[in-house]
Amino acid sequence: MPISDNLRGILLMCASMAAFTINDTFMKSVTLTLPLYQTIGLRGLIAVFGLGLLVVLTRAWRVQLNRRDGWLILVRSLADVAATVLFLEALLRMPLANLSAILQALPLLITLAAALVYGDRIGWRRMTAILVGLIGVLIIIRPGTEGFDRWSLLGLASVACVVVRDLSVRPLQGQVPSALVALGAATAVTLMGWIGATVQGVQPLGMIEAGKVLGAGLFLIVGYLTSVMAMRSGDIGLVAPFRYTSLLWAIVLGLLVFGDLPDGWTLLGAAIVVGAGIFTLLRERALRRKVAA
Repeated sequence: MPISDNLRGILLMCASMAAFTINDTFMKSVTLTLPLYQTIGLRGLIAVFGLGLLVVLTRAWRVQLNRRDGWLILVRSLADVAATVLFLEALLRMPLANLSAILQALPLLITLAAALVYGDRIGWRRMTAILVGLIGVLIIIRPGTEGFDRWSLLGLASVACVVVRDLSVRPLQGQVPSALVALGAATAVTLMGWIGATVQGVQPLGMIEAGKVLGAGLFLIVGYLTSVMAMRSGDIGLVAPFRYTSLLWAIVLGLLVFGDLPDGWTLLGAAIVVGAGIFTLLRERALRRKVAA
C-alpha cells in the first residue's frame, strides 16, 4: 500500500535525525584526540565518495540544472558549511544533549521562516506556539547565568544557518536529484575542512580514530540524503516538527557514550520547545481535516 507524501516526509525526517545524531556522537568522540578540521575533511572525503558514487549509479549527473537551481544548491551548500563549523565548534565544548536541546527550536523557526519567505499561512495559535517555543530556548541557554556562554550562541547561530539550508531546497524543481543536492553540500564542507586543516594542523590517524571517522562519514551520507528528501516530501510545516526526535537520541547517546545528562532547566526548556512543536503538528492536522470536510 503506497504511503502519503506527508508520511514519507515524516519517516525520512526521523531517519535523518537519528543518522545526524549518531554522526555527531562519532564526531564529538573522535575530536577529543584528533584536530577538528582534519576530522571534518576526512569525514567529508567519505561522504563525497559515497554520494558521488550514488550520483554516478543513478545517473543524476545527467540532469541539466538551470541557473536558479544552481544558485539554490550553492546557497544550501554555503549555509551547510557555516552550520557545520558553528555546530561542531559548539559540540566540542557542550554536552551533546544540551546542544541538541537548542536545535529543537528548528521546527518552529522553519515554520516561521516558511511563512515569511514563502507566504505559508500561520494562524495566531501556531504563532503563539512559536513564541512559547522561543521562551523554551531562553530557558535552555539561560542568558545572564553561569550556564550561558558563547558556545550557546554558536549553537543558536548554527540553527539559523540550518533554517537557511533547509528552506533553500524547497523551490528546487522536482527533477533535481536529492543526491546531487547533497553532494554539493558535502563537497563544500569537505573543502572547508581541508582549508581549516592547513591552518590548524594534522596528526597521524590511529585505527580507533579511523573507525570513528568512517562511522561518522557513513551516517553523514544517510543524514544528507534523508534530510534533503524529507524537506522535499510533504508539507514543510508538518514534517519539520519531527526533528524533535533528535533530542531523544542525543540524551541516550550522551549518557551511554559520554556519561552526560542535561540538567533540569535544560530538560524543562526542551520539553517546552518540543511541546510547542508538537502543538504545531496537531494544529496542522486539525486544519487539514477542516479543509477536507
